[in-house]
Amino acid sequence: MGVAVIGASMTKFGQRDAWIRELLSQAGEECLTDAGVAPDDVEHLYVSNMSSGEFEGQTGIMNLLAHDLGVLPAYSERVDQTSSSGGAGIYEAWQSVASGASEMTLLVGAEKMTHKTTGQATDIIASITHPDEYKHGVTLPSFAGMTARHYLERFDAPRESLARVAVKNHRNGVDNPKAQFQKEITMEKALESPIIADPLRLYDFCPITDGSAALMFTTEERAKEITDEYAVVSGIGGATDTHVVHERDDPTVMGGVVESSEQAYEMAGLGPDDLDVAELHDMFTILEFLQLEGIGVADQGTAWELAMDGATAKDGDLPINTSGGLKSKGHPLGASGVAQGVEIYEQLVGEAGPRQVEADTALACNVGGFGNCVITTIMEAAE
Repeated sequence: MGVAVIGASMTKFGQRDAWIRELLSQAGEECLTDAGVAPDDVEHLYVSNMSSGEFEGQTGIMNLLAHDLGVLPAYSERVDQTSSSGGAGIYEAWQSVASGASEMTLLVGAEKMTHKTTGQATDIIASITHPDEYKHGVTLPSFAGMTARHYLERFDAPRESLARVAVKNHRNGVDNPKAQFQKEITMEKALESPIIADPLRLYDFCPITDGSAALMFTTEERAKEITDEYAVVSGIGGATDTHVVHERDDPTVMGGVVESSEQAYEMAGLGPDDLDVAELHDMFTILEFLQLEGIGVADQGTAWELAMDGATAKDGDLPINTSGGLKSKGHPLGASGVAQGVEIYEQLVGEAGPRQVEADTALACNVGGFGNCVITTIMEAAE
């Protein structure tokens, strides 16, 4: 059964006074309005969230949101797949419609993080790592630093190539009114910022963020009855990779990205050359290179060349992270994958405003941990 997306919304990302309940409700209500769907038409409600209990002491948020939106008696479920919870929510929402279990499914993702200190938030996020690595003080930034060092030396890539990712995504964020940072940075600023995990510096990392995003799914047949402006989920795939990162054969290969993208391409009957725009999980700048190679856009060890020659810029051959990416738009863990879906949906239906590019086929890649779980989604514009 064909599955369509007929509505989307996203709160402003950044430091918000609102708690997660308010963020979820805002995104959910705006998505219902955007889709033109009444609350009592919603049959399934999924909430993507990683750590509301740890960050806020709030659990059962899926039932709380069902009550607040008035979608009762819709089936509700919380989807936790670490930092890829949003992508996993897209997978669950797609399954609920494709299986025939629901004709109208609302997905809302959210996280409230900025009320914690950086140390507290980092410790919650670091719990993603395997206990055998966590007990030695390993964090995701340290993995990123070691991988970046290995990548630059092995493939003779200049340090400037990583800075170009940061500069590009900050530039794209200027055109996104919902982005946490709407400010350009220079190459000099990126290259001279404080070292966080050598060789990575401050501007190689995404920020700590509050925010929520939502998508409305239905059958393609029902979508045609409601609107002419919809996108179709033509391919989706999900995969895991070794949780103990140092046991991987090659730290520069994200096996989950490779596997999940191959599944999505096969379902859609498409390949990397068919993509017009993509949202990648640039929690660290080095991840944009690893995912470009994992989804088959570039051969191993060559993605840095795309950054250097401008091929991934908004006016390049394949615009990457037109939303500003996690790097500039922000990274509220449970909302990030949903927000990637929002961006590619808006690009496909022509609602991306100053970020708009010509696009009929788009891909989103949402990564959990350091590639422990990955969900890749391909959407196409309605014919």
